[in-house]
Amino acid sequence: MYRSIRNFIKSLLYPIYEYRLVRALDFSQTPHHVGVILDGNRRFAKANSESLGGSTPAHGHRAGANKIVEFLGWCEEAEVKVVTLWLLSTDNFKRTDEELTALLGIIGNTVDELAATGRWNIKAVGALDLLPEWLATKLSALKPIRSDGLEVNVAISYGGRREIVDAVKSYLTSEKNDGHDLAAAAENISADEIAKYLYTAGQPDPELLIRTSGEQRLGGFLLWQSAQSEYYFCEAYWPDFRRVDFLRALRSYATRHRRLGK
Repeated sequence: MYRSIRNFIKSLLYPIYEYRLVRALDFSQTPHHVGVILDGNRRFAKANSESLGGSTPAHGHRAGANKIVEFLGWCEEAEVKVVTLWLLSTDNFKRTDEELTALLGIIGNTVDELAATGRWNIKAVGALDLLPEWLATKLSALKPIRSDGLEVNVAISYGGRREIVDAVKSYLTSEKNDGHDLAAAAENISADEIAKYLYTAGQPDPELLIRTSGEQRLGGFLLWQSAQSEYYFCEAYWPDFRRVDFLRALRSYATRHRRLGK
């Protein structure tokens, strides 16, 4: 009874709180690129098994997938330009075949739903060669459909170390194709050169990285690109992540003094 009353009071107060947060935000300070580690789906399923109709990981992953379109709408309102969503890590391949098969199916459906909206350019970033052929083909076929609006990176089969390794391999291959030997390639290598071969090449580095579920680590997410990023850790599981949580993250970012090594 007490819990129901408390939730009812919260439902009345949160719209007012959100309004005050929006009024206080300076959208000129909005990060251009926001990266999100969508964590906590499985724990959400265990905590909400009755309402979800089950507590399997798939129940949680579906609930997490259902949050994505809503979240991207919040990003549009806040004038964010690029969003990177970490949907599947290279480490996730260690999970059971049953969970992984279900998760890959949910990811495939999610990508289809995002593309079908026609609202955003969807780009897959990750080691697609590790994925089943049907999903790798689907992701490889994604093409830009707009010249404006939000750019959405779906990080699938993504690992920060793997990305850097792939970038170095691509750099060396390019040098070889240009007729340069290993000594010349070593002489020419630089951070700027490697950055040209990252999965996110051509996009700004993320100024803000958000991780849900209370875990306070990045796990290799955008390892290279996050050198100057600000981090925000939220206690809510990803399916529970609310607009007010996102606004709090933006408020926290806006109040930080970004020296960027100066």
